Amino acid sequence: MQRSAVVAVPKRRKPTSRGTIPLLLLALPGVIWFLVFAYGPMAGLVVAFKDFNISQGIFGSAWNGLDNFKYFLASGDAPRIVLNTVFLNVLFLGASLLAGLLLALMLNEIRGHFYRRFMQSTIFFPYFVSPIIIAIMLQVILSGVGGRGGLLNNLLSVVDLPQTNWYTEPGAWPWILTIVKVWQLGGYTSVIFLAAITSIPEEVYEAAAIDGASRARMALSVTTPLLLPTMGILVVLGIGRIFFGDFATIYAIVGDNGTLFPTTDVIDTYVFRSLRTIGDFGTTAAIGLFQSVVGFVFVTAAVLVQRRVDRESSIL
Repeated sequence: MQRSAVVAVPKRRKPTSRGTIPLLLLALPGVIWFLVFAYGPMAGLVVAFKDFNISQGIFGSAWNGLDNFKYFLASGDAPRIVLNTVFLNVLFLGASLLAGLLLALMLNEIRGHFYRRFMQSTIFFPYFVSPIIIAIMLQVILSGVGGRGGLLNNLLSVVDLPQTNWYTEPGAWPWILTIVKVWQLGGYTSVIFLAAITSIPEEVYEAAAIDGASRARMALSVTTPLLLPTMGILVVLGIGRIFFGDFATIYAIVGDNGTLFPTTDVIDTYVFRSLRTIGDFGTTAAIGLFQSVVGFVFVTAAVLVQRRVDRESSIL
């Protein structure tokens, strides 16, 4: 009988950690930064459960349980600032994502390479503008001497519409702030969508062209559905910050204008103002911890919903 040939199977090499050492060294500075500046300060969260006294220090102050949380939740300001924070963040998130998607679709249709890069840089520039500069620009547009001037009121007078003192009209400011955030974040968000568009196979567009689809139909029926996973990730990340107001922009624009507080006062500005005027570290720490816990619950729920709707595009 003829012996069957024996095929030698090469032995699998054992994984070695020698190749991962450079990667670990590269990650080490980032890990140290997070440990020192992100996780280290968490020890100060005990202030939220104490009657904090500066002379006694963080760990020497007396415990008061949940009194700081009860004081905040029982105050008449809690429902207003929580609703304002959620409402404004929902407006900001939805409007900026929609604007970024539309801008990305339009930029993707530009065929001139130089003109496309120029427009992309132009709409991305507002992301770097300081909130103080934005506040000054809004004052020029909305206000003037006595609060009844400004470019917008001048345009209203041209078409025989009544002028408005915008800094005494709280009802208009959620929409004014939303326009500011769209101007500020629309270009930044469009860059993320443009990066996702580059990963779409060209064969998909060729098949749509063979079927007779126009460029507008391709953008609507091909590009937009393929960008939904990217939008889902951005929504989840945005929901994680839905209880954190944009303190820098809102405070720079609104400041201590109490007339606008009914619609613009968010948790972050309320905490800053309380700490500055009352000096109660315990209550402000409790509000900050409340923000973090609720934000964690929101982002966890959003991730679970995303996994149930589209498991392939889930971030977990």
